[in-house]
Amino acid sequence: MMLYRVLKKIKKILLVLLSLFFIFSSLLLFFILYLQAKPLPKTTIEQTSFIYSMDGEVIDDLYSGVNREYIPLSKIPKSLIEATIAIEDRKFYSHFGLDLIRIGGAVIEDIKQMAKVQGASTITQQLARNLYLTLDKTWKRKVNEALLAVQLEFQYSKDEILEMYLNQIYYGHSANGIQMAAKTYFNKDAADLDLAESAMLAGIPKGPSVYSPFKNLEKAKRRQKQVLTSMVAVGYITQEEANKAYQEKLIFKNPNEKVNLASAPYFRDYIVSLVKNEYGIEEEQLYQGGLKIYTTLDSKMQKAAEETLANRLPKDRLLQGALISIDPTNGFIKAMVGGRDYQKSQYNRVFAERQPGSSFKPILYLAALENGFTPVSKFKSEPTVFTFGQNQTYQPTNFGNRYPNREIDLRYALTHSDNIYAVKTHMEIGMEKLVEMSMKLGIDKDLKPYPSLALGSQEVTPFEMAKAYATIANQGKRIEPTAILKIEDVNGNVLYEKKEIIETEVVSADSSFILTYLMEGVFEQGGTGYSVSDRLNRPIAGKTGTTDYDAWLIGYTPQLVTALWAGYDQNEKLVEGDSMISKEIWADYMKKAHQSLPLQLFTVPEGVISLYIDPESGKIATEDCPNPRLEAFVKGTEPTEYCDLHQNEDKEPKPIEPPKNESFWSRLKYWWKQ
Repeated sequence: MMLYRVLKKIKKILLVLLSLFFIFSSLLLFFILYLQAKPLPKTTIEQTSFIYSMDGEVIDDLYSGVNREYIPLSKIPKSLIEATIAIEDRKFYSHFGLDLIRIGGAVIEDIKQMAKVQGASTITQQLARNLYLTLDKTWKRKVNEALLAVQLEFQYSKDEILEMYLNQIYYGHSANGIQMAAKTYFNKDAADLDLAESAMLAGIPKGPSVYSPFKNLEKAKRRQKQVLTSMVAVGYITQEEANKAYQEKLIFKNPNEKVNLASAPYFRDYIVSLVKNEYGIEEEQLYQGGLKIYTTLDSKMQKAAEETLANRLPKDRLLQGALISIDPTNGFIKAMVGGRDYQKSQYNRVFAERQPGSSFKPILYLAALENGFTPVSKFKSEPTVFTFGQNQTYQPTNFGNRYPNREIDLRYALTHSDNIYAVKTHMEIGMEKLVEMSMKLGIDKDLKPYPSLALGSQEVTPFEMAKAYATIANQGKRIEPTAILKIEDVNGNVLYEKKEIIETEVVSADSSFILTYLMEGVFEQGGTGYSVSDRLNRPIAGKTGTTDYDAWLIGYTPQLVTALWAGYDQNEKLVEGDSMISKEIWADYMKKAHQSLPLQLFTVPEGVISLYIDPESGKIATEDCPNPRLEAFVKGTEPTEYCDLHQNEDKEPKPIEPPKNESFWSRLKYWWKQ
């Protein structure tokens, strides 16, 4: 009877236990299914965006608060992965997000100390904490951390969790993720880390302020040894390998040096503006989305531009400078400097409106060539009062009040920057023609058809002037300047890509070439750019421009157009020598920029012919003419009469044989010095 009652009680107990087990199992199964189905909290791993030059150099990185470059697990060396697992979570590949044995030991220790003193977080738990939670040491946070860790294990593979962890964890000194850590401490990509470097970095996350080799190398080395010992214990490496790694002399990066110094800060700001305003990318994505922005900048040309301005601008006064270079064949911006010191002034003077002075005249003369003028079209240069509008008058002067007081032709006027000839040309073709030509070439400013416009009295930007000259250099085909070639998101998806170069013919190639040929004279003897002509041993064309407040030189070769402006921000007048400084900067930079470029000649269009003319008469030169000049003309506009000023009456005039077009440049002008 007694046995029966005992068995009956045991049966009841077993039934209760079985019921409890069933209930617990059901609840556990339900809870597991719930965790599997429940979405993880929304989070974004903030990543640093990078701006690249065309030759692959990093111009700068962009981030707000978190400096991180996400890389796949395949680009993280095995030594770093093993070091991290060995020191942080040896059972990472066997547990389900929680290490129950470690947790039990930690709980017992916490109870003994009556405080949360010991951690037992797995890699998955650490990832959950960094992605979703705060760092406070409370039981509530630990419970949430554990639940989120299990959810992560349900929804991601082990390798995915490890990849996220290594890209998320903080390594100190603003370096989030292993890629930025490698760059911060060793100035290299994570993929290039060796065992010694990997062990050093793997030990930092436990206490970035304690184990940073920049702050305490002795503690960092002790931590490195601990990591290596753990790797030996797990079986990842041998003791011999650990000893060798520990003895290796580590070469650290200078901690005071920024990971990526902006090599082109004004250009960087321009790119940021374009990305946000032209391509519609939100600021959050730009600074946190890990974008890769590929630009047209040439890092060598940019360096040459920055160094030249820094060396040439005077130290004793605040003369400012701005430079922009464009490849006229495709519109790519190759260099941009917006001022003498970005740290003191972030204002980009490439986009500052200033009076271009005589550098505006080529636009006028291109309009004239398109409206019947030729290089031998003549006006008398003398003091002149012009009447326009409602009996309004305008009286320009030549520089230094110097006048030839005779008829001069277009080449002479452009080479010597004659103002009287320019205004007469402006009035002759109709003042609207210059406004129209400016718009065609890319001047966006709403210009007014006043007589003084011929002398560059209305303000434009160096950017606009470079665009206009680039159109001339590209034989009348306008291409909008390009700074960005491609934008990729963090996953490599292309958000924007420039796929084609769009050219719009706005001026005839013939007129553009003739203007180029005329502007070469600016760098010949007597021209306003002659003083710096010896810097370049290749064809160059351009024009200087000087006002009381602005000094310009805009010029080009077949490969590169550069606009250079110098002046003061506060409407301070130029002092003696400032205009020469602008020429020196332009010439020095162009020489450096062309060092790796092959010599090219300006292409002569089929519609252009060349022949010798007599400068005095403007007619075809004969063997009797003392100063024949080779000149270019659009076919059908060339002189047809022989010069009669120097004709020998005893013999029939014999013209100088003009060169054939294909050998037009074979005479190797003075600028070509071997």
